[in-house]
Amino acid sequence: MSKKIAVITLGCSKNLVDSERLMRMLADVGYDVVDAASDEFIGSDGEKIVVINTCGFIGDAKEESVNEILAWCEAKNEGAIDALYVMGCLSQRYADELPAEIPEVDRWYGKTDWSNLVLDLVNRAPGSAPYDRVITTPRHHAYLKIAEGCNRFCSFCAIPLITGRYKSRSVEEIVDEVRMLVCRGVKEFNVIAQDLTNYGKDLYGKVEIARLIDEIAKVEGVEWIRLHYAYPKDFPMELLDVMSRHDNVCKYLDIALQHISDNVLENM
Repeated sequence: MSKKIAVITLGCSKNLVDSERLMRMLADVGYDVVDAASDEFIGSDGEKIVVINTCGFIGDAKEESVNEILAWCEAKNEGAIDALYVMGCLSQRYADELPAEIPEVDRWYGKTDWSNLVLDLVNRAPGSAPYDRVITTPRHHAYLKIAEGCNRFCSFCAIPLITGRYKSRSVEEIVDEVRMLVCRGVKEFNVIAQDLTNYGKDLYGKVEIARLIDEIAKVEGVEWIRLHYAYPKDFPMELLDVMSRHDNVCKYLDIALQHISDNVLENM
């Protein structure tokens, strides 16, 4: 009997990377991962499961996530799918409230335990590398998530509340992932984290974003590296030297400037 599973991703590119990793794990243990809107899923026989990766950042995003969950709850009640699982930021943020409010969901996972979904389904771990994933973006480019969480705790932002403190991945693991993706045809890398400019401090005792980008830029086949979500405070100036030295590092920084008023910034 066929076992089909659809993973629906809401929210940011960091969520997308989590979904891509989950899809690789599911395929590794024998599930056929398909598009939820495809005839292959909707009209198929056999077991059908939906996983929703939610966003819980702002009001509109939370509403979108809840509406998506409720729509698939209705599909489950009508017998169109066999099971519904929810993961991501919304379920992490409201872990105590949501199971009671929406009992139709079979199981809830957050931002840190979503890989347990595979174990719960088949009672065995996938054999793929933890960073292996299915690329859902156009074949030539991919997002590269180098860390999770944030240490800044800005009063207007819920990210640290949801994802916890900053947790970097090692330079070695990230570079291995880049090599793997290059072998699959990826040439352009969008480097993402909630705060790139804090990368490595938790692992190495100092900010190591410059060293990381330098190592990625040296990988043969990497043609374009673009840096997202840098912060002006305590910016590592040595990163500019790396950008200048390598032609494949874009002369671009996505910098979060929150306000220009000193009074507002002090209140924040």
